[in-house]
Amino acid sequence: MTRYVFVTGGVVSSLGKGIACASLGAILEARGLKIALLKLDPYINLDPGTMSPFQHGEVFVTQDGAETDLDLGHYERFVRTTMSKSNNFTTGQIYANVISKERRGDYLGATVQVIPHITDEIKHNIKKGVGNADIALVEIGGTVGDIESLPFLEAIRQMRFELGSDNVMFIHLTLLPYLKPSEELKTKPTQHSVKELRSIGIQPDILICRSEGILPENERKKIALFTNVSERLVISLPDASTIYEVPLQLHKQGLDQMVIDQFHLTADTANLAEWHNVVDAIKNPTDTITVAMVGKYHGIADSYKSLILALTHAGIQTKTKINIEFVDAERLEQEDPHTILAHAQAILVPGGFGNRGIEGKIIAARYARERKIPYLGICLGMQVAVIEFARNVLGWKNAHSSEFDQHTEHPVIGLISEWITDKGSIEKRDKQSDLGGTMRLGAYECLVEPATLAHKLYGKSLITERHRHRYEVNNTLISHLQTKGLVVSGYSKDRSLIEMVELADHPWFIGCQAHPEFTSTPRDGHPLFTGFALAARKQKSI
Repeated sequence: MTRYVFVTGGVVSSLGKGIACASLGAILEARGLKIALLKLDPYINLDPGTMSPFQHGEVFVTQDGAETDLDLGHYERFVRTTMSKSNNFTTGQIYANVISKERRGDYLGATVQVIPHITDEIKHNIKKGVGNADIALVEIGGTVGDIESLPFLEAIRQMRFELGSDNVMFIHLTLLPYLKPSEELKTKPTQHSVKELRSIGIQPDILICRSEGILPENERKKIALFTNVSERLVISLPDASTIYEVPLQLHKQGLDQMVIDQFHLTADTANLAEWHNVVDAIKNPTDTITVAMVGKYHGIADSYKSLILALTHAGIQTKTKINIEFVDAERLEQEDPHTILAHAQAILVPGGFGNRGIEGKIIAARYARERKIPYLGICLGMQVAVIEFARNVLGWKNAHSSEFDQHTEHPVIGLISEWITDKGSIEKRDKQSDLGGTMRLGAYECLVEPATLAHKLYGKSLITERHRHRYEVNNTLISHLQTKGLVVSGYSKDRSLIEMVELADHPWFIGCQAHPEFTSTPRDGHPLFTGFALAARKQKSI
């Protein structure tokens, strides 16, 4: 039988609950338990893929093609599990399901209400998402007290009532702000958010208190007294030098044992040696490099969260401190690129949508190609590298993607109207198709050509990477580019789509249509990013 741990939040940072869930999952996994992780988002959107990176951060793509909240990326990075469509759902999806059932007549003409119909649908989706896990960690998005998350909170209250405290636990994560002028650690926000929870019938079993420093004992006692939570179950979670230190912090305070005790389970002794190694590699690097990331969503750090972490993982694998310098692509269109990029040992151009900043990304690809600087182009970053090569090596001055110039004479990147999915069905799309509805989403197999840099990095001929895009390299024009030194190093399994390119006369230049950052983890890294970091270290020594 699956036991449930529901994690709610008061006033916390965006990484609070997600990292806490992932870290607790990592410790429980290290104790031999099978873990499931879910995220419930209080958004009306049918999926997070419709939300702007400026507003919500990046979209994390699962193996089965779901566009989900970025916290699912943390779950996969901390726990060796694979997320799916059933691990993340929104208020919009819940209401859409209920309305669909009402239209079909499933409720036999009954008045459809938040209770029981919406809450029943939420409970159904939770149970569906956890499978046969020993423990399910379920993060409730939003902040306690907000109207949006009330149906979720009511649903988990009902689950506690139905399944009992031996099978359902509530963890509440709050922020303890420190007021420097008065040198006070304020517990009132925690007291009030717990009061808000208790007013709707939820009494937290455990409190995790986020703060700048370690929670003093007198403040711990005060919080316990006013929240009706045992003092030993008030966990201190101070700022860490790296998020990968959080599992060690929580285990040191016995959080995993508290969960196991309440559920009356037996488990192995936690072996956290891998996490100690990860933290040691971050704290004791042997070299430092600078990577210029040329993008256009630098308004919030979460816009490129998986990429930033993938570079961090590459640093862990190579014991390298990687400084990321964020470069607005539009700056390169207005200023001398050499003054902006000269001090970087490597250049990374990430994915994106829309015309803004495209010429700047093309300039970055040219700079890396001509100056023999390690280059990693991801999705759109690969496409701009192909466009740049066509323009400046092949001489097609107006070469472009039909996404940005529908009248270009040389559309080296185009909207492929028909292709076969990994399941063998035919997918069709055109310029009128919904932006998200016809993207190539999720995991696809790729054939890696022998005697290429890509094959050397991956060490095998068949790989799987996740995609999120609509436009592809134009197969009808690629042969012209190949005659000038562009190497196609990866094809789709049926060889109809180009997955990876590189340059024959460049020490390290790779473009990939997929998003390898989604499968990078701190303990295992990813071959492309590890190779990229090593190439940058070599560039620094030149």
